[in-house]
Amino acid sequence: MSQTKKIVWVIAHDPAYLFIRAAKFFKDALEERVPGQIEIEVLTDTEYSEKYNNGVKVGKKDVLDLMEAGKIQVSQLYTTWLADRYSRTLNVIDMPFLFKDHDHAARVFDGEIGAELLSKLESEGGDKIKALAFTYSGGYRTIPATKAIATVEDFKGVKFRVSSGPVIKDTFDALGAETTFFPVEELTERTLAGEVEAGECTYTRYYPLNNDKALPFINDMEHNVACTSIIVNREFWNTLTEEQQAAMKAAGVASAKIERVESVEDAVRVEAECRENGVNVVKWDEAEVAKFKAMMAPIYDKYTTYFSDDLVNRIKNA
Repeated sequence: MSQTKKIVWVIAHDPAYLFIRAAKFFKDALEERVPGQIEIEVLTDTEYSEKYNNGVKVGKKDVLDLMEAGKIQVSQLYTTWLADRYSRTLNVIDMPFLFKDHDHAARVFDGEIGAELLSKLESEGGDKIKALAFTYSGGYRTIPATKAIATVEDFKGVKFRVSSGPVIKDTFDALGAETTFFPVEELTERTLAGEVEAGECTYTRYYPLNNDKALPFINDMEHNVACTSIIVNREFWNTLTEEQQAAMKAAGVASAKIERVESVEDAVRVEAECRENGVNVVKWDEAEVAKFKAMMAPIYDKYTTYFSDDLVNRIKNA
């Protein structure tokens, strides 16, 4: 009988429960398909540091380096990070108002276009990783802030934290915000320090990242989605049998579908919790969203040609 394969899966983002849950879905789905053949150990970055790195802290940005070195076999990372490191094509996911709703996003991620994006992630990244599926990592982004941002005019001059990637920066620059990038985990600290007044986050991170201590408003216009992808070290992938590879891929797809549904449900739950706790949730009306969309015309003009194969329009029409 062949030896059991061992996977170390490191959780790189907060809140950890979102990603631990997806890893558990994956683990269960894989065990159903190839029972006893692949063992998965799921660790946070802190746990990995203590167990495998002599207590030396592993930063979230170190995870990709550790994966490429073969010390970590699987992780689930922001598509914005993967775009920075491997494939600029993934920046398309951040186009403002690209997805009509979650069903539209699912058609893209689980269909032909999603497969194309995963393939480009691998090929443009020099085949260092194998990409299995797209997960949500929180769903629609929101904008926690020190004040209400209820109109497009309200963005002008706001010191604003953006997620990484050129599309997102261009989006909020076009609205007149004074944009800066830093990890979302620093949003509360930097707001308290007076460096920013608002920034992109998600409902599911609002309490775990202590946004409620500094940002009593959540501005919600469903302008784009926060996504992650389940990725595998390519060298490890190549050691698997065809049956095991097929099982890994199927487990990735199955767990991603569950994770996205649960992320949406989490967001609804947290929004209700915020309202109960007196957080000011500012939902944009259709007229103001329409103005936001109209101001994005130059962004679409720029990026429709930036991405090849008419990708933006194909996604919009999926």
